[in-house]
Amino acid sequence: MQFCDECGSLMHTEGDAWVCRSCEYEEPRDSQAEAAMATRDGQQDDGAPTVVDATQGSSETVREPCPADDCDSGRAYYEMMPKPGGSYEVRLFTCVECGHKWRDS
Repeated sequence: MQFCDECGSLMHTEGDAWVCRSCEYEEPRDSQAEAAMATRDGQQDDGAPTVVDATQGSSETVREPCPADDCDSGRAYYEMMPKPGGSYEVRLFTCVECGHKWRDS
């Protein structure tokens, strides 16, 4: 995978050159650099991400109505988790009564 030095867009190959579809910048292909690039075949699948249990190690609750249809609870445990690849956090809730899990949207 190669990114354009001019505009930062993803480049594609055309013959012996990398070409940017956004700004049409070109640079020659380097076989040694391309050999070092990771491919899908060289990557490993770590499986599905683990689901966080907001009740683990938490005794503090907040006033938050449970969105489950058959639950009238107004209290939930919560936990702040960093959003993968993002620069902000997401609040994860677990209902005190029914155990339903949801995130703050």
